[in-house]
Amino acid sequence: MWLETRTIPNDAQDAFTSFLEDLNAKLENADTNRNELCRELLAQFLHASSYADVLTRAPIAALNLDPRNITLEAEYYTTVDLVKFAKVKPLLWLWYNFDLSPAAQSVEFGVRFRRMLAKHIFKRVGENFKAFPGAQFSVGYNLEVGNNVTFHRNVLVDDIGGVTLHDRASLSDFVNVYSHTHSPLETPDVTLKHTTIGAGVRVTYHATVLAGTTLSDDSMIGTMSVVTKDIAPHTVAFGIPAKPQREKIRGDGSIQVDSRVFVRPKDRKANPDYPEFKTSSEQTRALRELSLKR
Repeated sequence: MWLETRTIPNDAQDAFTSFLEDLNAKLENADTNRNELCRELLAQFLHASSYADVLTRAPIAALNLDPRNITLEAEYYTTVDLVKFAKVKPLLWLWYNFDLSPAAQSVEFGVRFRRMLAKHIFKRVGENFKAFPGAQFSVGYNLEVGNNVTFHRNVLVDDIGGVTLHDRASLSDFVNVYSHTHSPLETPDVTLKHTTIGAGVRVTYHATVLAGTTLSDDSMIGTMSVVTKDIAPHTVAFGIPAKPQREKIRGDGSIQVDSRVFVRPKDRKANPDYPEFKTSSEQTRALRELSLKR
């Protein structure tokens, strides 16, 4: 076996379980002020003190613990639903800064802590989700995650246009997954494209999955690869751009996500100043005319 079971002392396990159950109850309570909860927890994790004490001793440090005093990149995007984002922003700030604390390096506590936060951030999250330090998201609320999905260290999931990961999908260290694109002619011309990663897919170290692609069930993306097109089931693809190189030998079995027949959600324009185009050449002509007018 590759993985073995490890345990920690019962008193620590009981303390962690009690803390997480209490925190989960607070997040399920609609009356909880998530901003104040976030700043208090970060004061404990990062400064081993209360927020009030940190505010007295180091006011600048304290002010930056409160999500209301900071901005995240997604807040500057016109396509972001600010109502949805306001609800998850404190938890994203808590997640990112928790990862800077000693507690985050513990697999036992860190994975359980992020799993609990994911329930209150993601659009959907299945059982036994695992995330290691450094995982980040654009907005979080457009991310759907199945059962037994794993995000390893320093994974970036740009879910602004929607990302779905099916059961047992695994994103290795430093993997980037995107769901929006910029026109090469006009940077503000952004298109949102839903990205789908099928069941049992492995995206390995430092690979990049570009917006709108579909990785079929049981496919695998090699290290440092860049996925620009859909990948068929049971296919091992690698390179820049990633191309099929091997096919896994599998018996008959059901396939849920098959890029050859899969219909993903329609692309959407993020900036209303730029119209939809039927063809790339039509887009090129229109943007050229727009540039000349300027």
